[in-house]
This record gives sequence, C-alpha cells and structure tokens, in this order.
Amino acid sequence: LMGIASPKLYGDNFNLRKEAADAFLKMRAAADKEGIKLYSQSSYRSFTHQKSIWERKYKRFTGQGMSPEQAVTAIVEYSTIPGTSRHHWGTDLDVVDLAVKQPADRLLAKHFLKGGVYSKLYTWLNEHANDFGFYEVYTSKSDRKGFSYEPWHYSYKPLAQGYLQTYLKYDLASEFKNLSISGATHFDSSFITNYIEHNIKDINPVLR
Repeated sequence: LMGIASPKLYGDNFNLRKEAADAFLKMRAAADKEGIKLYSQSSYRSFTHQKSIWERKYKRFTGQGMSPEQAVTAIVEYSTIPGTSRHHWGTDLDVVDLAVKQPADRLLAKHFLKGGVYSKLYTWLNEHANDFGFYEVYTSKSDRKGFSYEPWHYSYKPLAQGYLQTYLKYDLASEFKNLSISGATHFDSSFITNYIEHNIKDINPVLR
C-alpha cells in the first residue's frame, strides 16, 4: 500500500486493480451515453513516481526561497508524501472529460464548478459515480482539513475503504526513516500525527 511493490493492474489508458477497473469501465460507458468522454488523467502511481513529484516541487519551492519546513507545508496542500498516496493502492483516479475543449491545466477546481469546462462532468459524477462504487475523496466540506478540494479525485470504495484501515496500522514514523525523501527531517512526531489526522483520515466520511 506504499507503492513499493507492483500490484497487478488493469485498464486501457488507466491502471487500477481488477475490480476497480471493471467498475470504471462500466461508469465510463454510462457517461459516454450522456456525451461525456470520461478519461483518467492519473490512476495508479508507484512510490518512485510519487517521489519524483515530491522532489520536483521541493526543489522548486526551496529554490524560490522557502525554508525546508515551508516547502513541505506548501507541497502537502495538494501532493502526498511518497508512500502515503491513495494512488498507490490501485483504487483511485483523477478524471476529466475529453468531450470538451481541454484547458491548459486540467486539474483545477474552477474547471469543475458551475461555468467551468468540466461542470457537466462534475454534475454527472455527483449524480451517478456512487452507483458504480466511486466516491469523491477530498470534498468541499468547509471544516475539512488536510489536502485542498479535489473535485477530480475519485476512489473505489469497495476496495479502498479496507485498504485505508490496513494502512492506518502502519508505523509511518518508522517507515519514513527508511525512505530518502527531501524535507523528511521535518517529519517529527507532531507533524506525522497531524498529517495522519488531517491529510489521510479527514476525507469523505463515506470512505473511512
């Protein structure tokens, strides 16, 4: 569940575990009937992939003058620490609609809200995604902490809910000591506790 092993994955232009992949294909076919070309912008990510995202952002932020601690805080607004991403599980994916003209940066919340290029997609997902087992992870609930609102990120509950409960049994403090991650010297006990409570656990309650 930390993206270090290589799970068996399925999909065309996406990578998910078999049950999640089959459900996504059914959801994609249903969306297609409504003129929506459901497309996975991102699905499974390995530890190495997530680390490359982290290291690139860390280098950019510190290069802009941020302290290591500030850089870590800025990164975890949207990006997970390598080894903690739900995308490691093969149950989660980021979706867009290819039936419309694509914006330069697809994964921005404004594109999914009223008047946005993906607003039809988002309305449809709100009405139908749960029927296929998929649930929005990082909702717009005002009192939710952790990662910022991500209307594009959906998780296959029948598998992901159990994986989360298993993952929460991990000793992340020990795991981080064995991983070479920039800024990890700032992952003290207080930081890890807050990260678990806010970034990992404070999600759509249906998925807990």
